Amino acid sequence: MPAEIVYYQEDGEAVPLVDWLEELPARALQKCLARLERLEQLGHELRRPEADYLRDDIYELRASYQRVHYRMLYFFHRRSAVVVSHGLTKERAVPPREIDLAITRKQRFDANPKRHTFKPKG
Repeated sequence: MPAEIVYYQEDGEAVPLVDWLEELPARALQKCLARLERLEQLGHELRRPEADYLRDDIYELRASYQRVHYRMLYFFHRRSAVVVSHGLTKERAVPPREIDLAITRKQRFDANPKRHTFKPKG
């Protein structure tokens, strides 16, 4: 079932995922964007190896390139919107502080979706 993808936006207009994506090598960026497209197409139905549940309603979107593991943390808002909190590279498990950051962003987003919504183009 298709889902609307939005990115979390901070109060100061910064969009953590966009900032992170801009720093990636071109090939890694392509892989991450492909994963975001799959998330948009499948929403809740996306599973491993492309996505996985972490904890406390936070999920990870998974991409790899040249042995580097890229993760984009996201959560669902209502039935159809997917909010991507931020991205990171990892070696083993996603650090708890990164999940905690996504939980905090989810709480802020749930309290004021309009203020914290950034809609990517394309």
